[in-house]
Amino acid sequence: MVQFSLPKGSEVKKGKVWPGPTTANGKKPKRTKDFKVYRYDPETGENPRIDIYRVDLENCGPMVLDALIKIKNEIDPTLTFRRSCREGVCGSCAMNIAGGNTLACTKAIEDISGSVSVYPLPSMAVVKDLVPDMTNFYAQYASIKPYLQTKSATPEAERIQTPEERAKLDGLYECILCACCSTSCPSYWWNQDRYLGPATLLQSYRWLADSRDEAKGERLDALEDPFRLYRCHTIMNCADTCPKGLNPAKAIGEIKQMMVKRSM
Repeated sequence: MVQFSLPKGSEVKKGKVWPGPTTANGKKPKRTKDFKVYRYDPETGENPRIDIYRVDLENCGPMVLDALIKIKNEIDPTLTFRRSCREGVCGSCAMNIAGGNTLACTKAIEDISGSVSVYPLPSMAVVKDLVPDMTNFYAQYASIKPYLQTKSATPEAERIQTPEERAKLDGLYECILCACCSTSCPSYWWNQDRYLGPATLLQSYRWLADSRDEAKGERLDALEDPFRLYRCHTIMNCADTCPKGLNPAKAIGEIKQMMVKRSM
């Protein structure tokens, strides 16, 4: 039988089990939760590891991000992660929690049974601990020219849209570029050097659907490639995991229909 082994340095090892919390009188808190957190520092040359932290839920906010901040502030200041708005708007704290990609600031601790596993977004290189390298993701987003392109003379006032035309952008513009959808897509795992992924393609359709944009032909030409668009196989992981409730797979389907219609 063929045997496979992981590349050197990629096997995740057991890490440190940090001391549990105690109350002011030295007793154990009544309500605690274990957080199994992925730790990796490329500068050390060591394998990644899983550290276990026990958090007192009686003195912690309700979200996973609250627990991570508590761990960093009170237990282990070396823990590294991104966070900013804490309102599910910026997308900074996107990570894999309890087996699914989501935002740490909107994932309630009480919704997770048992211990809480926390990993960086899958398929991306790790900068440190829970911080993924978003360089390629942002470069892909920039490649679709995510801004209004026009050829006609600039009007004296705004470019007019009807309410019906504006409504076509609902479910598209709300994307916060957290990358939860793209990093949940197997096609993106395997082909992210060429496949644009659900998030970028959702944003691409946002401009294709905009009645004010006058570069639809050029935008479609840029997507006419066996990999950039057509690696999507509509398994719907992207829609299932999107923390904003958007449907990138539907947007990708709309782009494919536009491709077919213009070739007829």
